[in-house]
Amino acid sequence: MAQENTVTIDVRNASLRQVFDVIEKQTTYRFAYQDVVIDNRKDISLSKKNASVPAVLDIALKGRDMTYTIVSSKSIVITPKQVASAQASVQRQVTGTVTDANGEPIIGANVLVKGESGKGVITDYDGNFAITVSSDAVLEFSYIGYSTIALPVNGKSALTVKLKEDQQLLDEVVVVGYGLQAKVNLTGAVASVSNKELTARPITSVKAGIQGLVPGLTITNSQGRPGEDSSTMRIRGTGTLNNASPYILIDGVEGGSMNQLDPNDIESISVLKDAASAAIYGSKAANGVILITTKRGKTGRPVLSYNGSVGWQRATGHVERMNAADAASYYNRALEASGKSPRFTDEDIALFRNGSDPYGHPDTDWNELGYQGSGFMHQHNVNISGGNESAQYMASVGYLGQEGIMQHSNRRQFNLRTNLDLKLSDKFTVRTNLAYINNRYDDPTNSYVGGGSDQIIRQLNLIAPWIPYKNEDGSYGTIGDGNPVAWLDLDQVLTRKTQNFSGILSLDYQILKELKFTATGAFVSNVQVTNDFVKDIQYNESKYHGLNSLKVRHYLWNRPSLDLLLNYAKNFGKHNLKALAGYKIEKYNYDELKAGRRDFPNNDLTDINAGTSSTQTNEGFTRELAMMSYFGRINYDYAGKYLFEANFRADASSRFSPDNRWGYYPSLSAGWRISEENFMEGTRNWLQSLKIRGSWGQLGNQDALDDYYPWLVTYSLGKNYPFGGSLESGIAQTNQKLETISWEKSTTWGIGFDLSLLGCIDLSFDYYDRKTTGIIMDVPVPGSFGLSAYKDNVGAMRNRGVEMTLGYHKEWNDWTFRANGNIAVNHNEVLNLGGVNEQIESDGYHINRVGMPYHAFYGYVADGLFKSQEEADAYTEKYGNPFGSSKKFKAGDVRYRDVDGDGRLTSKDRDVISSEQPKFTFGLNLSASWKSLDASVLLQGACGVSRYFNEEVFGAFRGDTSHPATAWFNAWSPETPNGTFPRIVEPDYTASYPNTVSSFWIFKTNYLRFKNIQLGYTLPSQSLGRFGISRARIYYSAENLFKIDNLPVNIDPESPSGRGSHYPQVATHSFGINLTF
Repeated sequence: MAQENTVTIDVRNASLRQVFDVIEKQTTYRFAYQDVVIDNRKDISLSKKNASVPAVLDIALKGRDMTYTIVSSKSIVITPKQVASAQASVQRQVTGTVTDANGEPIIGANVLVKGESGKGVITDYDGNFAITVSSDAVLEFSYIGYSTIALPVNGKSALTVKLKEDQQLLDEVVVVGYGLQAKVNLTGAVASVSNKELTARPITSVKAGIQGLVPGLTITNSQGRPGEDSSTMRIRGTGTLNNASPYILIDGVEGGSMNQLDPNDIESISVLKDAASAAIYGSKAANGVILITTKRGKTGRPVLSYNGSVGWQRATGHVERMNAADAASYYNRALEASGKSPRFTDEDIALFRNGSDPYGHPDTDWNELGYQGSGFMHQHNVNISGGNESAQYMASVGYLGQEGIMQHSNRRQFNLRTNLDLKLSDKFTVRTNLAYINNRYDDPTNSYVGGGSDQIIRQLNLIAPWIPYKNEDGSYGTIGDGNPVAWLDLDQVLTRKTQNFSGILSLDYQILKELKFTATGAFVSNVQVTNDFVKDIQYNESKYHGLNSLKVRHYLWNRPSLDLLLNYAKNFGKHNLKALAGYKIEKYNYDELKAGRRDFPNNDLTDINAGTSSTQTNEGFTRELAMMSYFGRINYDYAGKYLFEANFRADASSRFSPDNRWGYYPSLSAGWRISEENFMEGTRNWLQSLKIRGSWGQLGNQDALDDYYPWLVTYSLGKNYPFGGSLESGIAQTNQKLETISWEKSTTWGIGFDLSLLGCIDLSFDYYDRKTTGIIMDVPVPGSFGLSAYKDNVGAMRNRGVEMTLGYHKEWNDWTFRANGNIAVNHNEVLNLGGVNEQIESDGYHINRVGMPYHAFYGYVADGLFKSQEEADAYTEKYGNPFGSSKKFKAGDVRYRDVDGDGRLTSKDRDVISSEQPKFTFGLNLSASWKSLDASVLLQGACGVSRYFNEEVFGAFRGDTSHPATAWFNAWSPETPNGTFPRIVEPDYTASYPNTVSSFWIFKTNYLRFKNIQLGYTLPSQSLGRFGISRARIYYSAENLFKIDNLPVNIDPESPSGRGSHYPQVATHSFGINLTF
């Protein structure tokens, strides 16, 4: 034995564990043993100097029924001593190594002898084990997070064991409504996202984390403000003119924000896309369902894990804008084209360009001044889980700190979650889920309508670069609505604090072997407080902002619910039957209070009672909503080949009158696993699975109603009436009651197939057709009616499309490779608008028209630019000019089509142009690993989608209140007749600029985004064991790294249409570590 593995020991009345500790501290050895064989007796006394380890162990183990095996220079395995018997001759020592799928050793894996309770060992820090068993023994290998496998010894003396991660098993079992279902037996359209796909990236938003991973799930992230949930989700298109968001449940309970969840707490996400899979949720599932399941404890030793990362964010794009010299030169050109004298001399422009007069002739980069936030973010999560056969637990603590790319835009989020499973007896099981989320969001703001950073960004986009940030005396340079950076300097912040609590208690009672009763009570609450104190500000001697003010909003909702379920499962030979019956009742309580005051003594006294009482305002309201439901499901299969499922749900809502309160929602689905047929026997060496399936079902929707009581007459307070020569306060009727209004109803049918072949290729395909009728929408009434439009079930819409997922996976030697691609195509069409052919929306540039997509763009159709004044004059003489004498058509203006063909250009020539809804969405996830190295790339994108970008994006030529984009360098002029942008002129003298909505300013925003790129390295386990760490992985991750599009300005293609005053999307570079102890 090497000198370094000798021991000096001097102990009195020590335990065996204490002796092992002495040896481990002085040598390279580490002990592996099963706890059941180690006693706690303190009866060892020995004193040795530079003794060999075997000599020490011989003394320490004397009198104990155990022995040791030195497996390597690093590992000693303690095992029970075999009792001599007549069968001793057939006993043999079996050694081996337990690894994961990548060949990494698994430390502490259980190696048990099947059928012999308590007999076994655990693997050492190299994944090695040694155990003495009979030659016909069967060994079971298990470890938390991996599936258990059993291997017969069959006389072998060495085994190499590779454990399969549980996640690969989860891929075979999918969370569905009120239960789990084997993936091979699914007959509906269900997609799933694993925990591994979420936690591999340091994401701040669950929605952003699943974008591009699920075909048919379209997620648009329009901005990157910390904590802002501005993204939209649509499953298989937009199915209604109203709220088309999917129904989201967390651990089976509605409530709370999906984006406030810590991704590290999520076990899996299931997306129910068709009526067959979603019908069990009835009236809330018309737009699809997203089921989020959080992690739970598992039987095994305690496992402690830590996931953490630090990163920096930057905008994915800022519109490039002209410097002061170019902006001044182009403004002069615009004035001359408008028949006015230039504002700036050649000397002015030269001074702007050379920077020699920074106060009189500045060149202010407003974006640089406005986006000076650090962008620093850090995330941390600590999770512990474990348990035994009677109790399993999971507890998690998470924190997210996010500094925005704009000063004072911050997010601080704290998450706490505990899940506990208790088996009280063979019949009773109790489960609890407790979660608490505390959030604080800060957002820079100013006094303008709407407030928040959007208003500051609006000013940053529009203020001219020749306006100084500060004057020479330290005061602020200003335009009519101030100076945006002054508000940032003043630490002007809108603060929003939220607290979310969720508590779930479930009781299972096994009535019979085949019959189980489950009762689940849940309470979810949310409290939100918004505080918006607007300070007064003296920009300079001649400009003062005005009185300071405070607006406070308190918002509270809670949702108690109760679910009662009966589950029945029975096998009759090859006939397999499952049945579910349930009852649900829930209530929704909502309270809101707003208050405000102005004229505070100073900007430091911000309590509301410090404001002047005569300026106070207040308002508030309370709402309640209740629902009751009965539902059921039957699953049947014969020999795993012929599959059938039927669902039914009946919902009653207090939103509707007693005569129309109930809605009924059936669904049917069936599948045929052709690959299991005997006549397919010859294909099983290359065709692992082939299943065809079809479904039909109906679902409802009540969330179209903002009004909680449409069937009752409601009144508004605070109305004044002349009475007796003075104004007296009173009430006014606000709606026309409509007792016949009821649920929107969508009917969906679909077909599809699932295919696995060659052991490495998986393919799924779906076609669907969804028609929504009875869409609740406004029905206009004559002004003499005395009330505004009322709501009724009069609209209809249709969505049709296809979805496909293709996956490939391969493992060889030390390599693994996976590729998963998905694509979805959706066609949306408005079918009925209550008897009218079209409805122009309030913004003036969106329209709903029968036969066209929902929420389509509406405007004039551009037909290039006029190349000469003769062409413009001839056009005017033929078609006229509906824009007025100040906006005469000139060379370089946009030419518009006479769409209706009546020979005149009028407002009736505005037409449907394109849609904000993508026709195609796609994603591609590539990953590879070699030994301890891993790499992955996630691509995501959309096609057939458009955006309207207005003057806030492109700028114009309005003097101090406009900052043109460099895209105007490509403007038409007599010297540049091939210019692609209209001529340079003041906006009030042309109908060609973005404020005249036309197809010229509506751009195709097809894009391909490198959503995530990641490189990781798993440290060798041998070097970690002495620190108590079983696995450590470090990684670099880049989120939203770059994009490919064809836009004329550097703006994110997912940016919202209309105004350009939105917080930019962000790209993130992060470094992280995953530790398991």
